[in-house]
Amino acid sequence: MNDTDMDGIIDFHVHAFPDGLAERAISHLEKEGNSRAFLDGKVSSLLASMDGAGIGRAVVCSIATKPDQFAPILNWSREIASERIVPLPSIHPKGPDPVGKARLVAQAGLLGIKLHPYYQDFEIDEPGLFHFFRVLEQMGLLVVCHTGFDFAFPRDRKADPVRIVRLLDKVPNLKFVATHTGAWEDWDEVERHLLGKPIFIEISMSLEWLGLERGREFLTAHPADRILFGTDSPWTSQAETLRLARALNLDPDRERRLLWKNARALLGSQTTR
Repeated sequence: MNDTDMDGIIDFHVHAFPDGLAERAISHLEKEGNSRAFLDGKVSSLLASMDGAGIGRAVVCSIATKPDQFAPILNWSREIASERIVPLPSIHPKGPDPVGKARLVAQAGLLGIKLHPYYQDFEIDEPGLFHFFRVLEQMGLLVVCHTGFDFAFPRDRKADPVRIVRLLDKVPNLKFVATHTGAWEDWDEVERHLLGKPIFIEISMSLEWLGLERGREFLTAHPADRILFGTDSPWTSQAETLRLARALNLDPDRERRLLWKNARALLGSQTTR
């Protein structure tokens, strides 16, 4: 058996769109974030990228920027679920009945949701959202949440490390994944408040800014069972992010945990209904 097992590397943070929407969505997001995508946003292109990089599975994270996007995203998520694609639909936490929507996600056999505090305009430690997060915790649903700042928005502190700690103090068993090595471009605060704590972090779109030396320090200081590989494709190259992850020269067990072992434990074998 090789060092990734039959499922291969797991990318815990990618984006894709329905074929009929992908071109428009990518064009809009490129302008909004002043960045260029590496892929066209279609699932078929994502799978081809995964094949080229040697990635076995990917967690497709959708974002409901409006409450009424929940149903179409949920339906599409069910359509694309496969052995290689693990879709996370999205609930607008300030829309109508987020708890009822969480139940629909669970009933659909999906493993969790994606949240984005900037696109959805909320702060992750708002007291009014604790009940919603507790329901997600009780259901065992995974929450992948954008944390740190964002290219396309003013630098308001909606999802910084202090807020992450406050949320998880209130909802300690929530399966919460902080993206971008804890908080994008807020890594001094990650070092102060998150490193060493039992909080899942994934490394998408961060090694390029942190650098390999500091990235290695972060991933060595954090619990080995709480680190995850992610790329944020199509906004980065999966192959290049994987090259950077391997260039960290982590010890073999920690690298295995980063690239697939921890993700597999979180996702289990359930990738379809």
